[in-house]
Formats: sequence, structure tokens, C-alpha cells
Amino acid sequence: MDTATHVVMGFAIGGLATLDPVVAETTVNTQSVLVAAIIGSQIPDIDTFLKLKNNAVYIRNHRGITHSLPAVLLWSILVAFFVNLIFPGSSLTHLWIWSLVAVSLHVFVDIFNAYGTQALRPLSSKWVAFGMINTFDPYIFGIHIIGIVIWLFGGNPGVTFLVMYVIIALYYVLRYIMQQMVKSAVLKTVPDADKIIIASTMYFNQWRIAVTTKDHFYVGRAYRRSVTIFDKFKRIPVPDTDLIQAAKKDKNISAFLSFSPVYRWEVKKYDDYTEVRFIDLRYRSNGHYPFVAIVKLTDDLEVITSYTGWVYSEEKLRKKLRVATD
Repeated sequence: MDTATHVVMGFAIGGLATLDPVVAETTVNTQSVLVAAIIGSQIPDIDTFLKLKNNAVYIRNHRGITHSLPAVLLWSILVAFFVNLIFPGSSLTHLWIWSLVAVSLHVFVDIFNAYGTQALRPLSSKWVAFGMINTFDPYIFGIHIIGIVIWLFGGNPGVTFLVMYVIIALYYVLRYIMQQMVKSAVLKTVPDADKIIIASTMYFNQWRIAVTTKDHFYVGRAYRRSVTIFDKFKRIPVPDTDLIQAAKKDKNISAFLSFSPVYRWEVKKYDDYTEVRFIDLRYRSNGHYPFVAIVKLTDDLEVITSYTGWVYSEEKLRKKLRVATD
């Protein structure tokens, strides 16, 4: 989820924690657990700072080890001890319990986005991405805001957020049912599909679709049960050539391929260099595919420049490549 949603989730967990008698019995426990819940709901995304280094490192690592099974336990322990230092006399045990709830919920909700996480590490490095909930879901965010407002106006926070999370759980069930309905509609449109990626958007009834068959890629949108295919690409296996192997060794291409589950590729020969491009098919926006990886190589297969990330026009992509060269 986005940062704002994780923040309001932290407040909600802090409010929910007041149902715990130990938390509710003293002001220091109530305040410390609220602080721990807010920090715990944010700390797995500390890897966002990797973006300051470069996109390749960020793409390869964001929502990776920081969202893994060992990290969930480690973060909760660190948060509990840190907050306990700030609030002497607070219950360390209950700080840890509610920190664990906050961190676990952060990782749990992230697996329902299209981006996903490597939440199963070290058992598996596979990206878990169900695509049922948009990174920013206005309904989930909105109901959290309503709950916080009720709390501010004197409502019982424990009961308020317990009811809220029951409603949100039912919302997740509804989104799953809707996604399965869309999948059935896609199979009617592309009956020979062997892989279907369905991702939510900010709009309740609209979904992004990327479909793989034996011979083609299909990209489209669904509105309720109506499926529209916008693009169809011939599925051509990536060749095992010296050029491609050299391209794959580049850090930006390597990071892209480690993350993207469905993409097409292009090779273009120019006078002074050859350009290899990989294009993720999941994020079509206004006829453009913004998530790409591109590398320019000399005739001797030396990398001139490369880039990976989200770029919404060819002009901006060319500027990124020029900056990388400089």
C-alpha cells in the first residue's frame, strides 16, 4: 500500500490495541503502543531509501528482504525496544505484540497489490502479488479516516477499529470475487490463455489485464465483466545470443528481469550502437507502457548507457539515458 494508508493503519492498530487490558490500563502503555504501531506500520518500507542510490537497486530490493518472514520478527523486536526506551515503564511484551501486529499487517496488505512482495523469503524468492487491491485504495483509506475521526470525537477506538477491520476483511473478499469474475470473462475472450494477470486500479470496477498464450501477449482492461483488448503482441522467445547475454548482465536489465513476470523485448540497430529494450506489459497507461528497461551497447558489446524504471514518454526516457551517460 502507499505511505499514507500505512500511516492511518498504524493509528488504527494503536486504537485497536486499547482492547488489550494491559494497554488500556495506563496512559504510558496506550501512548507507547500507539507510537509503536505507527512506526511498525511504516518500517518495512525503509528500503524506499534505496531509490536514492539508483532504480536498479530499488527495483531489485524494494519489498524484498525488508518484507520477509525473518524481517517481520526483527522489525517488531527493534520497534518494541526502541519505543520502550522512549516510554520508560511501558510494557515491553505488549509493545512487541502490537508492533508485530503492525509490521505483519503492513506486509500482509502489500501482497494484495500488483507490485507484491517477497514475503515468503527465505522459503522462496518468488514475488507474491495478488493484484486485488490498488496500491492506493480510496475505500480502504477512507474508512480508516472515518474511524480516526470517530476516535477523535470520543468514540471507543477498540470497538470502532474492530468493526472497521471486519468491514475491510469483507471488502477483500468482495474484491477477490470480483477478480475471479473478471478472470472468467478473460477466459471467454482469450480461451487459450495460460497465464492471466489481473490488477486493480483506483476505480472500483476497472482492472488492468495482461494475458499470455502460447503464441501471443494480450493487454487490455476490464470494466465489470466486459473485457477490452487494446494490444496484441506476437510472443517471441528471448534469443540466447551474445548481444542478449551482454544486455542481461547490465544491472538495470538484470533488476527488471528479476521483477517483471510478463514482458516483451525489442532490439534496434543504429549506426553507432544497438539498443535492447524490455517492456513490462502490466502497466499500460494511455497507450503507453511506462515500466521499461533499456540498454545501449557498442558493436563490441560494451554498455554505453542503461536505465530501468517508470517513464511516461519516449522523450523523458531519452533524457534519462542522456543523464546516465553523463
